[in-house]
Amino acid sequence: MDPEIAALAGTAGTTVVTLMVTNAWESARDGMVALWRRFQPARAEGIGEELEAGRADLLLARQAGDAESEAELTVEWQGRLRRFLLARPEAAEELRRVLDELTPQVPGDTAPEQIRMEARASGSARIYQAGRDQHITDR
Repeated sequence: MDPEIAALAGTAGTTVVTLMVTNAWESARDGMVALWRRFQPARAEGIGEELEAGRADLLLARQAGDAESEAELTVEWQGRLRRFLLARPEAAEELRRVLDELTPQVPGDTAPEQIRMEARASGSARIYQAGRDQHITDR
C-alpha cells in the first residue's frame, strides 16, 4: 500500500472523529458526505448515517467516561477512509482539500501535521530523517 494513502487516511480519520464533538461537526460530516457523493454516490447517504451514529456513540461514551471508544472509532474511520482511497485513489486530492478546510477547526494541539519525507541512498551512505526532534550519536 502507498504510505501516503495510509498517512492521509490516518489524518482524515483522526480529524473527523476529533471534530465529532465540536461545533465544526456539521462541516466535517458534510465534507465527508460530499466526498462520498462525488466518488461513490450510492454509499453517500449511508456514510452520513454512520457518521451520525458514530457521533452519538462518542457523545455517550464521553458522558460515561469511556476513553477507549474514541480510539476505537478513530481506528474504524481511518480504516474506512483507507479502503475508500484504495478503491478511489483519485479522491485523495479532494480529501486533502476537505481536510485543509477542516484543520483550522480542530481544537487545541490535535491538528494533524502533514510531513512528507523522501530519501535515496547508495553505497554506504546513511540517511537520517525525522518529523521532529532527532538525536544521533555516531561514534
